[in-house]
Amino acid sequence: MSDGNFNRALLPHTPYASGMKAGKSIARVRAVETFVQWLRAEQPSITQEEVKAKADKFSAMLSQVI
Repeated sequence: MSDGNFNRALLPHTPYASGMKAGKSIARVRAVETFVQWLRAEQPSITQEEVKAKADKFSAMLSQVI
């Protein structure tokens, strides 16, 4: 009979934390891709270097929020 203590090894495995990390990573990648598409549509004359710089800045901002 149990005395209220339990062994955590007997509990079912729950990959909640790793799933959250994977989900956030996928969301961040898709958000940056969408931002790049939007940026190219809004400013068709923008250079590839400017797009990369703005996408990197946007990605850094997302990392701070998410």
